[in-house]
Amino acid sequence: MDTLTLILFILGLVFLVAGAEALVRGAAKLASTFGVSPLVIGLTVVAFGTSAPELAVSVRSALAGATGANIAIGNVVGSNIANVLLILGLAALVAPLTVSQQLIRRDVPIMIGVSILLYVFGLDGNLSRLEGSVLFAMVLAYTSYAIRTSRQESAAIQAEYTAEFGQPKNNILKDLMLIVLGLVLLVLGSQWLVDGAVVIAHTLGVSDLVIGLTVVAIGTSLPEIATSMVASFRGETDIAVGNVVGSNIFNILCVLGLSAIVAPDGVQVAAAAIAFDIPVMIAVALFCLPVFFTGYLISRWESVLFLSYYVAYTAWLLLNSAQHEHLALFSDVMLQFVIPLTVFMLAIVTLRQFTHPLITK
Repeated sequence: MDTLTLILFILGLVFLVAGAEALVRGAAKLASTFGVSPLVIGLTVVAFGTSAPELAVSVRSALAGATGANIAIGNVVGSNIANVLLILGLAALVAPLTVSQQLIRRDVPIMIGVSILLYVFGLDGNLSRLEGSVLFAMVLAYTSYAIRTSRQESAAIQAEYTAEFGQPKNNILKDLMLIVLGLVLLVLGSQWLVDGAVVIAHTLGVSDLVIGLTVVAIGTSLPEIATSMVASFRGETDIAVGNVVGSNIFNILCVLGLSAIVAPDGVQVAAAAIAFDIPVMIAVALFCLPVFFTGYLISRWESVLFLSYYVAYTAWLLLNSAQHEHLALFSDVMLQFVIPLTVFMLAIVTLRQFTHPLITK
């Protein structure tokens, strides 16, 4: 690693932290200004903004043809997996995250639904321009609905935001500038880290799909990681969780939708993604329901569970890429012991929630 790469790497980390702080601060204040809940700001403004790297990488990759399409699909699918397992895991490790009931009733089911829709669209090996147009139309409808319903909140809730943040009407421009500055720093910082990582991965002979699922996915998720962790540290749990769920919805509907629209022949969907990675993404989305539902809280032990599964998923990708001799043993242990034990444990905890429901906000 040369000196310039090292300098850019360090600056990238600094930009990520500074950008996340500016974005969360500006977004929280903007929410109170317009009477929109911090959750909806997290689901829309923050989520869409922190997904800008995924949008740039995937559209650019889709225009590059079949090879780039593997990175485009891998980037989105890998980012969605990382958003839940890695980002929520890290954020909840900083502080347990309170989960809004609205997320469980509406937004998580939407995340699950669009994940399944992507699988259905990709079964023929191609995400066509028509299918991309359908996805993009859905993100416009989702965003419009989320903002409209949020503005219909009761006056009491809006008064609560005003009491917490004051009357920031004269600071709208400042808040917008903070958001824009935060997004610029996040995009620059993540891009510098991703560029170096991709070069290293190619040098080591890692395939384009695996690079998209791991290196590029984690790299383009760095804005979400930084934003959710800073939001968690500042107590803005609605922004932290909403950022992840909103980013996952945006990645599928907008990032892949636009990628399929601009690519000459749509986006090719690798057979390996249909056979393994997209089903994993769907399973992770489904995994959110019982975790979020139990106490409407992501606890520290659940954060460790998320992180452990992300490590296991990444390990499987690397073992499979290298066709390692221990791949079969690793797969058997996960499928026959670890995953069934986790499902059983979550089923017990969920049953307890039904029989002894907690009083939530």
